Amino acid sequence: MLPSGSRMRRGDEFADAVRKGGRSGRPTLVAHFRMRQDVDEPPLVGFVVSRAVGGSVVRNRVKRRLRHLLRDRLDRLPRGSLLVVRANPPAASARSERLAAELDVALDRLLRRREPSTAHTDGRR
Repeated sequence: MLPSGSRMRRGDEFADAVRKGGRSGRPTLVAHFRMRQDVDEPPLVGFVVSRAVGGSVVRNRVKRRLRHLLRDRLDRLPRGSLLVVRANPPAASARSERLAAELDVALDRLLRRREPSTAHTDGRR
C-alpha cells in the first residue's frame, strides 16, 4: 500500500503532528498536518482508528482503505511533512468515494494554510 519509507512508526512523530500541527476535521475523518524544519525526508503518514469506529475487523478495513487512498495522494505532501489521519466512527460505513472526497478536502485545507499568503503583495492594505 504505502511505501515503507512513508509510514509513520514512532509515537513522538504522531504526537508532534497531532499536538503541534494544523487540523482539518470532516465528518468521517480528521487530518493533522505538520511540517518539520530542516528535514529533507519523504513525508510520513500515520493512521489512528480507535475502537469507537468498530471491532478489529472494521478498524483494519478502515485503515486499509485510508492507506490505499493516501498512496495516490502522497505526491501532494511536501518533503519533511507529517500527516496523521484519524478516522471517526462514520468512516466505518462510508463509501470509498466519500472517504476520498473528505480526505481531499482536508488535505486541500491543510496544504493551503501552509502556503504563504499572496494577499497585499502589491503594497496595499
